[in-house]
Amino acid sequence: MKKEIVINATNEETRIAIVEDSKLVELFVERPDYERMVGDIYKGKVSRVLPGMQAAFISIGHEQNAFLHFSDISSSYQDYFIDYEETKGNRSNRKKFIVEKNLKKGQDILVQIIKEPISTKGCRVTAEVSLPGRFVVLIPNNRQIGISRKIANQSERRRLKEIAQKILPKNFGLIIRTVAESKSDKEIKKDLNKLLTTWQKLEKKVKGEESPVLIYKDMTMASSIIRDLFTADIDTVVVDSRKLMREIQQYVKYVAPQLVHKVQYYKDKEPIFDYYNIEKEIEKLTGNRAWLKNGGYIIIQQTEALVSIDVNSGKFIGKEDHESNSVKINIEAAREIARQARLRDLGGLIVIDFIDMLEEKNKKKVYMELKKEFGKDRSITKIENISRFGLIEMTRQRVRPSVIHTINDTCPICEGTGLVPTLNTVVSDIERWIQRYRAKRMDRRITIHTTPEVYSYFKKGRYNRVLKLMWKYWIKIKVVRDEKLPISTFEVYDRKDDKLIKL
Repeated sequence: MKKEIVINATNEETRIAIVEDSKLVELFVERPDYERMVGDIYKGKVSRVLPGMQAAFISIGHEQNAFLHFSDISSSYQDYFIDYEETKGNRSNRKKFIVEKNLKKGQDILVQIIKEPISTKGCRVTAEVSLPGRFVVLIPNNRQIGISRKIANQSERRRLKEIAQKILPKNFGLIIRTVAESKSDKEIKKDLNKLLTTWQKLEKKVKGEESPVLIYKDMTMASSIIRDLFTADIDTVVVDSRKLMREIQQYVKYVAPQLVHKVQYYKDKEPIFDYYNIEKEIEKLTGNRAWLKNGGYIIIQQTEALVSIDVNSGKFIGKEDHESNSVKINIEAAREIARQARLRDLGGLIVIDFIDMLEEKNKKKVYMELKKEFGKDRSITKIENISRFGLIEMTRQRVRPSVIHTINDTCPICEGTGLVPTLNTVVSDIERWIQRYRAKRMDRRITIHTTPEVYSYFKKGRYNRVLKLMWKYWIKIKVVRDEKLPISTFEVYDRKDDKLIKL
């Protein structure tokens, strides 16, 4: 599989695309007013404690308070901000920390953002802070060692665990990342030392700053993606900005000098996303339909509660029986669903309605294909078997708003429903407005400003629709075509003083 990272940088935004076999699979967008927040560490202040919800709200200096679940409060919290009685200085005799009793409003707490604000919800935070590096993740006040599950070789896992045990500092835990596979103990120790230096600076800031305050800012999106995703299986990283390319090269030289040659500058005049056919794929994201190679298609509908995905045969004309045709469409759909989930960053509960299949072996085949494709996804997913109704229920971890909401604003007319009133509905609304107006006022002369579509509707046909309204409500009406008006809206003015009438 050919894998590429394509980066487009402008004055307004930086867009990072992950491309697999010439197909766009992930898209990230960062702007000055919309910076990546996951990984940032704050010294916050407890705003509210809600034992019934098993959660607390933390003020971190944002417009909305952050949400902290009790399960995300580690024992390290007491080491920084809570005074406990100790018997003869023995740390082991310290009173047990009980969140519901000991967490109080107004207390300071060190938290890290694990999920960005979505819609009206504030960000989610954890008190179990960590510092990610290239090869390891440093976890303060923790003695555990973890090895990435993606490292399958058992002898390599043992080797990495032995290295971690040797270099593990006191009162720290370590997670060995996938990119550490086959790396020497010197390279891993170098990465760890850099994180320890960062942590020492962070501790000083915690003690010297008043809450709420940002203590540690994680890398920019472009840098963090290079840190987390730029591994040996990436063929090239192509950037259309010399400044950003030099920054990436400088970082890669430090952590993985053998990969520097893969970072390339894009010189052509044609926009980089056009050259890689990425722009066309981004334009398709605004639609809810995604076509399959075999002529079928899937419909993706996002709601507040869940994401529903419907699989349809579309233009597919199979040469075999219905069962075989259904399996072919469903398998192709499973691949595209996994790609669209990564690309659109679909999260939460996802319900997939595959085309009905009768044989259990075929249902299992589609289920296993879906699991295999989601195995490429960095987000945590849980997938249930196909139910007797032909549905698959699954969940996918979401840590940032859907990319669609990053590149598009909600329509001010339909407010996200995708629906606007029909022409007949607007005309009926105008008539009802006239009826209310006549019930409240005596003035019998008005001017109605309408969109071109409504204006044409009033003027066309055998019968004069304006004249009918005038006779019906005994009022003099003048209709004016106004191209500046938003769709499905109208305005009414008093003919006497030309003032807008508001009822």
